Amino acid sequence: MDKIRGWFRKITERSGKYVGTRSIQMTIALSFTVVSVCCLCFLGVLLYKQFSRKEETLMQENSRQLLEQTTINLEDYLRSMRRISDAMYYSVIKDKDLENENLDEEMTLLYEANKDNLVSIACYTYDGRLVEAAPVANEKQDAAVTSQEWFEDAKNQLENFHFSTPHVQNLFDDLTYRYYWVVSLSRTVDLTYGGTSMLGVLLVDMNYSSIERILDKANMSTVSSEYIYLMDTDGEIIYHPKQELIRMGEYEENNLSAITAEEESWVESFGGQKRIVTQRPISYTGWKLVSVVPLESFEMGRNSTGYLAMMLVSLALLTTVILNQFVSARIAKPLRRLNDSVREWETGNLKPDIYVGGSLEVVHLGRTLRSTVRQIQDLMQDIVVKQEEKRKSELDALQSQINPHFLYNTLDSIVWMITGERYDDAVFMITQLASLFRISLSRGKTIIRIEDEIKHAQNYMNIQKIRYKNAFEISFDIDPEILSCCTVKLIVQPILENAIYYGMEAMDGDGLIMVRGYREGSDIFLEVSDNGLGMPEEAAARLLTEGERARSRGSGVGLLNVHNRIRLRFGAQYGLQIESCPDEGMTVRIHIPYIPYTEETCRQLEEGKIPEQEGGRTE
Repeated sequence: MDKIRGWFRKITERSGKYVGTRSIQMTIALSFTVVSVCCLCFLGVLLYKQFSRKEETLMQENSRQLLEQTTINLEDYLRSMRRISDAMYYSVIKDKDLENENLDEEMTLLYEANKDNLVSIACYTYDGRLVEAAPVANEKQDAAVTSQEWFEDAKNQLENFHFSTPHVQNLFDDLTYRYYWVVSLSRTVDLTYGGTSMLGVLLVDMNYSSIERILDKANMSTVSSEYIYLMDTDGEIIYHPKQELIRMGEYEENNLSAITAEEESWVESFGGQKRIVTQRPISYTGWKLVSVVPLESFEMGRNSTGYLAMMLVSLALLTTVILNQFVSARIAKPLRRLNDSVREWETGNLKPDIYVGGSLEVVHLGRTLRSTVRQIQDLMQDIVVKQEEKRKSELDALQSQINPHFLYNTLDSIVWMITGERYDDAVFMITQLASLFRISLSRGKTIIRIEDEIKHAQNYMNIQKIRYKNAFEISFDIDPEILSCCTVKLIVQPILENAIYYGMEAMDGDGLIMVRGYREGSDIFLEVSDNGLGMPEEAAARLLTEGERARSRGSGVGLLNVHNRIRLRFGAQYGLQIESCPDEGMTVRIHIPYIPYTEETCRQLEEGKIPEQEGGRTE
């Protein structure tokens, strides 16, 4: 008793600690649910025990009734065979003097009337001579009737019937060459020859399939692994549902124990399992009908009962939980709505709709929170203005990192072309350079269309291809769907510049740079891939960390500059992704949101606000 109290106390303490960290609704619902579960489990155990006892009693009763009914059916069938034998003996044989009369007509009529259950009827003298038979009378030459078991048993039991075990009928020639399994009913009869009485044997061969059908039907009516079999007085099996397996030695039956058993029913262990065995004698035959019910059948019944009890308890528990949730929700609804308002505030909504309602305490708390939110909003507005000014200063500082190195080299190339009288190439480079700087300036905007950014990159690559005398190839594959979307200015050109300086210079004319642009859901990806020297993954991963920017050559903007400008404009989840492997080139992937370009979206982005994206996603 003390152990139970200590166990209950520990559960109570742990439950109190757990409930103390949960919501009011959860606390109420959990408390009612725990009580309900305990009560329903107790009720379920009682139901299970009660139903199990009823189920076991019902199964035993059904087994007993089935055995009794099968016994009655089998005795009725055997009784009908005895009536046939009696009719043949008392109504025909006793009234005939076989010296002047024969049994053919009456025996044939009797056979035809019962041929569904009979194979043959025959009458023999004590010395084995055939008197008459139906439906055929062509006895085999090697029949050896007097040595047949049924013949000897009939001679030894003058006043009784004798039922044989199943055997193949082998006395008569059959024009169809068929062999029948029969059970022979034989008896000693008095034959009259010329007024003299002599002994003979009357044989009625019953079709074994009729007995088999009766017992097959009984076994089909059983549940689980229960079965019924039939044996004679010596324990030899007449019928068994697994008779073929027994004949082949693949299955064993404990039939010999039933011979000496005095009880009507007993429990035995056989074949590694316990089972209940019940026997019934068959009248006039000495046969025994045996029912075998493995105890595992009762376990299956208990399992079914357990499932039923579990279903009932689960249904009641579900109903209780729903009712508990409803009651606790009604109690905790005002506090939950106020809590949802606070959660909305926690997620970043600076203007939450603070709920005011419910009891007086909840109303007072809601009004106080509203006043607090208004004060915080005023303070946040001042901070936002200062942070926006700082943000613009950072963007300007990052943008100003582009040095005139590229311009110097390009102008030198133009001067060299003019000196060499390559006026067309000089004009083309000046035109591309003008377009390049026109897009770079973009009237002071930092947000432009992807179409303009790609055109800027194409102008840059046209200039570089002339400078490097077409030492590499460049291809652009841009999805038209994204051309009219927003992007930060000058993010592709620095990546192309790095691809040229660090990937193409050692390629000896086999260099290839590919630019791809595509959309995935609410995101846009711009990829710059080259087949240059590449670098280890660890080194590539460090390119986007502070201090890893390589500024010895190129524009000086670098990958980190581009990465930071994208993150400052669109958020920390966007920016650059780098994939590289030594001697296999490098891929730099630009990740930006899908925002169609309009004057309004451009203005919002310039002001540091991220407009609602397609698909309903907002930042």
